[in-house]
Amino acid sequence: MDLLQIVFLALIQGITEFLPISSSGHLLLPSELLGWPDQGLAFDVAVHVGTLSAVVLYFRHSLGAMARDWLGQVFARRDSTEDSQLAWYLILATVPAALAGLVFDGAIETHLRSVWVVAITTIVFGLALGWADWHGGRAKTVLDITWRTALIIGLAQALALIPGTSRSGITITAALFLGLTRTDAARFSFLLSVPVIALSGGYKALQLWLQSEPAPWGELLAGAAIAGVSAFVCIHYFMHYIRQIGMMPFVVYRLLLGAALIWVAL
Repeated sequence: MDLLQIVFLALIQGITEFLPISSSGHLLLPSELLGWPDQGLAFDVAVHVGTLSAVVLYFRHSLGAMARDWLGQVFARRDSTEDSQLAWYLILATVPAALAGLVFDGAIETHLRSVWVVAITTIVFGLALGWADWHGGRAKTVLDITWRTALIIGLAQALALIPGTSRSGITITAALFLGLTRTDAARFSFLLSVPVIALSGGYKALQLWLQSEPAPWGELLAGAAIAGVSAFVCIHYFMHYIRQIGMMPFVVYRLLLGAALIWVAL
């Protein structure tokens, strides 16, 4: 890939990974409109490393507290805390997507990765996000999350395997439907991205290792850095402003993106 492709694709991945606007929908446009080839498995791994680093760095204090208290409860038989409980909820919410990925990944890659599918899911789940933001109770925090809440959000996250759904979009939608505030819905969604991105990136890294192909390290480092920095900035401003702006700007954007994809597909 040339420098323009590296910068453009890494920025798309970094920004859209955490905004509720579908990264797969955006990554389809360069290939459809500009004829760019697939970014390749190695670059995919690199930008996953970048986005994972960004969310871990941003939530480092929360993740550190959860890891400390969870390990203390499991191995040192300490009492449960709010942080260890939240860690258990994140683990539970990760299971549906992990299982669905193992079972359906091949079928999804073969049958659902098309412009029409991405266009329809971008629009449908965008409308669902708007409905949840409009009608959600917006009174609960992450401290009010229960096993049932975590499992429902985890089941919703499994739907993100369908291209165009948006992992952050569908988990925020489910959390809003269940009564969480906008800020806490986004917070739980972003924390939940850590194990999911780690599992997805690890699986792709294993595939890459088994292929034993030479890696263009300069391109990969540049892609990881650009994706990481853009993702960190995106998370920061999203968390800072989401309470005021709500989800409607993203709903409108998804509808426009879906319409653009339909136009491309015609």
